[in-house]
Amino acid sequence: MTLAAAPAQAQQYNTSERAYVPVIRGFNVDEVRRITPGVELNFDVYGTPGGRVYLQIAGARRGLQLTETAPGQYEGTYTVGTRDRIAANSAVTANLRVGNQVTTGVLSESLVRGYGRHDVPGRGDLADMPRVERFDVAPESDLRPGNELNFHLHGTPGAKVEMAISGTRGVFFMPEVRPGDYEGSYVIRRGDHLMPTTPVTATMRLNGRVATATLNKPLLMAGAAPLTSDARVVRYCTNCATVEAINVIEVNGEGNYIGTLGGAVVGGLLGSQVGGGSGRTAAEVAGALGGAYAGRNIERNNARQTRHFEVVIRFANGGTQTVQYANDPGLRVGEKVKVNDGVLTRDN
Repeated sequence: MTLAAAPAQAQQYNTSERAYVPVIRGFNVDEVRRITPGVELNFDVYGTPGGRVYLQIAGARRGLQLTETAPGQYEGTYTVGTRDRIAANSAVTANLRVGNQVTTGVLSESLVRGYGRHDVPGRGDLADMPRVERFDVAPESDLRPGNELNFHLHGTPGAKVEMAISGTRGVFFMPEVRPGDYEGSYVIRRGDHLMPTTPVTATMRLNGRVATATLNKPLLMAGAAPLTSDARVVRYCTNCATVEAINVIEVNGEGNYIGTLGGAVVGGLLGSQVGGGSGRTAAEVAGALGGAYAGRNIERNNARQTRHFEVVIRFANGGTQTVQYANDPGLRVGEKVKVNDGVLTRDN
């Protein structure tokens, strides 16, 4: 299945918000034969881990929140109801939110098998046909889960490029990083069935026209020995990880109990100097309450907005961890790091 990407599909740094925009790398739906009440529509979204994904289907009476079943993989099922008015070509919108940042994409494939795409028709001119001039991959030393395959495609600029890898689920995207240059990566997951010569197909779409190319290069590095169980133990790094996302969390100061209790104590002392007997007790209570209110306002007025940084890292085994920093850690998404006692260092 394919996705008509929102304007900011590549991982970008928002300078005004000092935060990274999340990425949707893939969007998949299991097409059905027909849409009738009781039919289940199964969706998969692949992107930045640690977020929340919401789907909105045109004609549906309710939305759908997907569940993160693996790092960066979100799944969900929508059961068609009797009051839904979902059609084969109903638009499906996915919103991926990480922290305060959101990215959006629209499914361009129909929900019904064989119905076709939502592409805008082209003029039919051969000059409009997109061209794939080169499709390449940086081969890995082995194809174990957690390893990353990096692809590069060069061709007609301004197109949408998606990639399908045999033995994996879903279709993945190659954002245009420079005019005519498209790059994308795929992290091997558990359950994938990859071989050195596994077919990989790239599809370029522009103005309703389509061009395809098949990778003619092996995924495994030349001369690399087949992975054995012993080699897996030796090569595995338990504290090595990759930076998946960097989120900036803004915290508005709401005061704390120090200001409230401090004001209450002062108010109570002042109240104890007024009246006697029951009148004195009432004065103490009133003074304490008034002091608490004043202390609360003082604390609230002195509160400042603060920020802290959350760095989401992904380990080779697919697990994730979030490390918090009071200041900008100076890391970038995609960097290799090592974690020791909760401290991240670059893996050079």
